[in-house]
Amino acid sequence: MINLKIKKRIKMLTNPVVISIIVMTALCLLRFNILLSILVSALVAGLIYHGGFGGVGAFFGALKATTSTLITGMSGNLQTSLSYILLGALAAAIADTNLTAILINAVSKALAKTSTYFALIIAAIACLSQNLIPVHIAFIPILIPPLLPLMNRLGIDRRAVACALTFGLKAPYVSLSVGFGLIFHGIIQKELANNGVKVQMSQISDVMWIGGASMLVGLFLAIFVFYRKRRDYAHTKFETSEEQEAQIAASLEMTKKEWAVLAGAVVAFGVQIYTELLPLGALLGLLVMVVFGGIEYKKVDKIMDNGLAMMGFIAFIMLVAAGFGSVLRESGGIEQLVSFASAVAGGKMGGAILMLAIGLLVTMGIGTSFGTIPIIAAIYVPFSLSLGFSPAAIILLVGIAAALGDAGSPASDSTLGPTSGLNADGQHNHIYDTCVPTFIFFNIPLLIGGVIGAMIL
Repeated sequence: MINLKIKKRIKMLTNPVVISIIVMTALCLLRFNILLSILVSALVAGLIYHGGFGGVGAFFGALKATTSTLITGMSGNLQTSLSYILLGALAAAIADTNLTAILINAVSKALAKTSTYFALIIAAIACLSQNLIPVHIAFIPILIPPLLPLMNRLGIDRRAVACALTFGLKAPYVSLSVGFGLIFHGIIQKELANNGVKVQMSQISDVMWIGGASMLVGLFLAIFVFYRKRRDYAHTKFETSEEQEAQIAASLEMTKKEWAVLAGAVVAFGVQIYTELLPLGALLGLLVMVVFGGIEYKKVDKIMDNGLAMMGFIAFIMLVAAGFGSVLRESGGIEQLVSFASAVAGGKMGGAILMLAIGLLVTMGIGTSFGTIPIIAAIYVPFSLSLGFSPAAIILLVGIAAALGDAGSPASDSTLGPTSGLNADGQHNHIYDTCVPTFIFFNIPLLIGGVIGAMIL
């Protein structure tokens, strides 16, 4: 009996899924390029599965077969990738106008009178960047630096603001099927179907609110408990220059160009809700901007190029991640891993904790929740079914496992974005002032909420 257990454990060390995920996580944690990390890990899984260590012929044969599976599997995220690229173009179009500066000026006037709810208002604004005006992190370098002098006068702890920004960047797409959330939930739906569990989009939003609620608890703890005390920062030349620019921004007014861009953003928002097709909404929003003068005809190429520069890399990561998921499913190692994990988990609760812990590790390494889903769904869905979890519980486990680690990851947009604004004057540390606080106040509540929710559903 003991020998059998030892043999099973040894066999797991040669499991293509286990080895490839270890390789991928290690490479990502070592700050190797994320895209290359996923590709290398996919090839490692394929080499093990196809027996590519039996000579030169076997080696290249395995690589060829794996590459073919990878490329075929990439088609699973074509819609998602297109959505990212078009949303990037929308963000670039908005950034090309004074619309953001005008909104910032209005926000600054409202924030100047309060320190208690400063971070909450910032969180609310950040939420809009995922839904109403889907610019993602593009607004942060524009919004936050001009507000630093005000934050310094009010003595606001920037760690609270970092948590507020990360919450706004993450909680809406985790819990709502709108904007980037429509992409996130769409990937969950597609990958569950690829692994044998078919669900409706409405079922996903009916469950994933638990993730958003868990993050809201963490946000309140950060703002009103741990980071509520005054924190003083040094006065710098940067502060003086930003105050001067803020005075200039106060004189800006809405023109035909700004109104046209705002109309395009509203159209994009409305169409995506009505049709549940984000690419269509983004495309029609861009066309409205072009037709009504929000985007000058001669600048269309520039706007698209800027959109690709902003979101193109993430879009391609999504494609490659889908291909990696296909390689893992084909490898045959998932069934073996599920059998072993089921024995180790010791029941539903242990299984839920194990899955969420693995999701945390993988997403911390990759740095994107969206790219994690195809990878973990290939493992989690069979595992969850073997433990007897309901479809609703499986949705929650996959969704939260993917979301875990996005906050707190040094490589994530959800942390890099806030730091890009808060560290404009060099007084905000990326690791200790953004990554550590967001990891504590979002990942821990998500982990707890995910386990409790999975056991109840």
